[in-house]
Amino acid sequence: MGRFVIAVMTGLFIAAFTGNQCSAQSFAGFDRNEYPGDINLKSLRQTFSFAGYWLNDPPGEKRNTWIGKRTAVESAGLGFLVLFNGRLYAELKSVARAKALGRSDAQAAVRAARREGFAQGIVIFLDQEQGGRMLPEQKSYIYAWVDGVTAAGDSAGIYCSGIGAKEDDETVVITADDIRQNSGSRKIMYFVTNDVCPPSPGCAFSNPPIPIKSGIDFADIWQFAQSPKRKDFTSGCPANYNPDGNCYPPGMNPAQRLHVDVDVSTSADPSHTHSTY
Repeated sequence: MGRFVIAVMTGLFIAAFTGNQCSAQSFAGFDRNEYPGDINLKSLRQTFSFAGYWLNDPPGEKRNTWIGKRTAVESAGLGFLVLFNGRLYAELKSVARAKALGRSDAQAAVRAARREGFAQGIVIFLDQEQGGRMLPEQKSYIYAWVDGVTAAGDSAGIYCSGIGAKEDDETVVITADDIRQNSGSRKIMYFVTNDVCPPSPGCAFSNPPIPIKSGIDFADIWQFAQSPKRKDFTSGCPANYNPDGNCYPPGMNPAQRLHVDVDVSTSADPSHTHSTY
C-alpha cells in the first residue's frame, strides 16, 4: 500500500480481551502492492492466513500484477482481503464530480471482483490513502462508493488511518473516526493503519496484537507494520525491522526483496470470500 498491508505456524493466534472474560481469535495476514509470485505462496502460508488482493492498480503503480491470481492464492490456502484503490483529493475537484466518480468506481470495483472470480456478497475495501479530516469532496466520494458497492450486492469496507492528525492546537482528528461518525446508517468494515509504536509492536513475528489494540475499538483489521517503515512514526519501535527498513516474512531471504505490510484480522478471510471461513 501507500505509506500511510510472523512466526505463527498456522497463521493464527489467540489473544484475550482485557476487561472481560471472553477471548478473540485473530489471524495474521499481509498486503503488498506487487504480487509475491506463485512460488512463494506456500512459504507465505506458513505464516499468514490471508493476503491483500488488488482489483485495480495499487497506489503509485502503473499496473496490477495480482490480476488473474485468485485461484493460485486460494489454492495456497490463503483467505482474501480484497482491495480497490480509491481517488486522491486532487482528482475529485467538486462534490458533484466526487459523487459521480464514487458511483463509477464502485461499479468498476464490482465488475473487477466478478472478473476475478469472486462471488457476489464479498467485502471490498476502498483504499483511502489520505488522512486527517475528510473534506466534503472526499466524503462524497467515499459514501457514493460505499452505496454503489452495497447496491450491487457486495459489502463495503475502507482502509484508512487510525492515527491522530493534529488539526490545530486543540483538535486531533482520526480519519477512521471521522468517516464513521459521518457515515449515517451505512454498514462499513474498517481496515485501519497505525504503525506507531506503541500500540504497534513493529515488524513483529510472535504474539501479534488484536485489531482493537490499534486504538480503534471498531477496527475489523489492523495494519500494524509497513514496508518500508515510516521513520516519523516508528522511532519508538523495537529494532525488529530489517536494516534496510523493510519488514520481511519468516523464511524469506531479504535478497528477494519480498517485503510486506503486516495485518491482523478477526477473520482468516476478511472479505468473506469462502463460506468455510
